[in-house]
Amino acid sequence: MKFKFWGVRGSIPSPGPRTARYGGNTTCIEVRTDNDTLIVIDGGTGLFALAQALIQNKTRPIHANIFITHSHWDHIHGLPFFTPLFIRDSRVRLHGVTDPVTGNGIEHVMGVQLQNSYFPVSETQMDATIEYQTLDIGQPIAVGDATVGNVVMNHPVTDLGYRIDCNGRSLFFTGDHEPHYNIHPAGHPEHAAYEQWMAERNAAIDATVRGVDALIVDCSYTREEYPAKQGWGHGTFDSALSLALRTGVKALYCTHHEPTRSDDELEAVFAEVMARHAPLLGELKVFLAYEGMEVQLN
Repeated sequence: MKFKFWGVRGSIPSPGPRTARYGGNTTCIEVRTDNDTLIVIDGGTGLFALAQALIQNKTRPIHANIFITHSHWDHIHGLPFFTPLFIRDSRVRLHGVTDPVTGNGIEHVMGVQLQNSYFPVSETQMDATIEYQTLDIGQPIAVGDATVGNVVMNHPVTDLGYRIDCNGRSLFFTGDHEPHYNIHPAGHPEHAAYEQWMAERNAAIDATVRGVDALIVDCSYTREEYPAKQGWGHGTFDSALSLALRTGVKALYCTHHEPTRSDDELEAVFAEVMARHAPLLGELKVFLAYEGMEVQLN
């Protein structure tokens, strides 16, 4: 199994000379299983570049399984521009969760974007076979020779982290994730119950992540920046390292880079975090994800 980053920025695309090395496209990860099944995690603007590569290298019909972590724009706004949607022999299956507030399934994500007010082409004008699969939380499904499991992360909307296992190799992507914190102060009548709820949620996340070969994590902020961003639904480099060390993963890939941070600033932040954690890392490998980065899991 192997995976490739096509978009590594968070919140909004940030192209330009300041982000040229790591890339300015938003979240999109291509996964290829051992039998070459195509699994795509998230449909940010990086999805367009992936689509172009698929078309250029096309030797047979394109069958894509796209798993959406959540419906915020930076994770879906590449979907209408996924070129295989317009090719007759393509099959695109979109996977995601039902919104517990509205009751809308994953088909609503595409439906909203393809409204005439926002996009000039309707789904009826797309030539591919388009399918929708609403996922059950905590229930893994088979996709080709892989198994894709999910767990609910912590974000202002329902966000699924995905674990992909294939023939003894595994990866996990958090989507957007902020470590849980108690929203009730000590002494509040709901403080203890919320502590228990957090413990259960964290245990479920840790159990799903545990032992993967590659852990891909939202690392939007530094620990100094985080207090001003609490509640926005994003993590820090420090919290990502804590999760990786706690769950015994082999390698950590930091992504969802803050869009205002230049490549130079990103590298400086990363160097500082790594220097502080150096005595704790052991055999854990840690990387800054960049567009075009491809990893083979052996």
